[in-house]
Amino acid sequence: MSATAFDFSSFFPKTLPPAAVRWTGRVKFDFTGGNNDADRLPLEELTAAAEAVLKREGRTMSTYGLHSGPQGYRPLREFLSGKLKADAGIKATADDILITSGSLQALDLVNATLLERGDTVIIEQDCYQGTINRLNRLGVTIIGIPLDGDGMRMDLLSNALDDLKKKGVRAKFIYTIPTVQNPTSTIMPAARREEMLRLAAAHGVPIFEDDCYADLIWSGVRPPALYAMSQNQNVIHVGSFSKSIAPALRVGFIVAPWAVMSRILPLKTDGGSGALEQMVLAEFCVKHFNKHVPALRKGLRAKLETLMESVKEHFGDAAKFDDAQGGIFLWVTLPENVDTQKLYQPALAAGVAINPGAEWSVNKAYGRNRMRLCFASPTHEEIHQGVAALAEVCRREFGVPK
Repeated sequence: MSATAFDFSSFFPKTLPPAAVRWTGRVKFDFTGGNNDADRLPLEELTAAAEAVLKREGRTMSTYGLHSGPQGYRPLREFLSGKLKADAGIKATADDILITSGSLQALDLVNATLLERGDTVIIEQDCYQGTINRLNRLGVTIIGIPLDGDGMRMDLLSNALDDLKKKGVRAKFIYTIPTVQNPTSTIMPAARREEMLRLAAAHGVPIFEDDCYADLIWSGVRPPALYAMSQNQNVIHVGSFSKSIAPALRVGFIVAPWAVMSRILPLKTDGGSGALEQMVLAEFCVKHFNKHVPALRKGLRAKLETLMESVKEHFGDAAKFDDAQGGIFLWVTLPENVDTQKLYQPALAAGVAINPGAEWSVNKAYGRNRMRLCFASPTHEEIHQGVAALAEVCRREFGVPK
């Protein structure tokens, strides 16, 4: 056996993403990632749900699709049908819903259904990093629309659509996170949603609605989903259980008209998302979801208050932010001389992980002095200590705060 390892490098396609680095464990103060609050995980109820559903119908796992077909476990889709109608005003049957392996697979499936290299898409200027990275890898042109306190600005969206029309280009979709936007935590009001739908219809462009954080609005009351408000079925809606229950379950979903769903299904070539996760979720959600989520929101809101207090204490006027309306992250603006990408490595060396703002913005210059701080996973004490450590690194590297 040769001692020289085979060189695969010449076999890798040029479109392959950069090589990953080996994971060495989580840092002491981790303000990154869509993690949830471990103390709020409904472990006892999930354990009981797993035992009950396995005893009752565990043998259906011997069949792809659990006797429910390729769109996922039917009891879970039926729960979602009722939940989406009650919460978001969406009138969708179980047959309009596809269960996916997290909302990330939902993003990939919708992109694969609608996009080709060279296409143009419109998204929010500050946006989910996973969406930006996927679109860049697909080789599409991204047009970022700035946001204000109510989400994507409709005047600028209108201008962008008009400019594309003059060039003879029609965007393949408008991607938006209208309900607890990532990373700004804004919530688009109903009137602005109506305007987005009007503009989309006028230009013949569909809307791709990502609603992953919609369960985490502090008030528990949300505007109707764009999918629910649409008059011509031009919206594709995706969501997830990662933020309301647990990200490691990897269960998301797509709601779409059959004309779209029928083209998505052939692309889902994994033989179906994890069966046990779907079965346990369905068993749990029917009995406990409506009690669990308000308690989770209460705990997350308390952690956000701890984070905002800590940032104010250790950064003072050097850090600007708006009180998040829900979710698990705070979008923080630092002085112009701070580059959060350059802050990242020394902060990591001090045991603090942050999301540099440039990675969450189509406009890298705009995101340069911003950062996203996730607060769900660390404890209250870890939030206090982590922000203090981050402020010290920022002071040492950039003279901020003074």
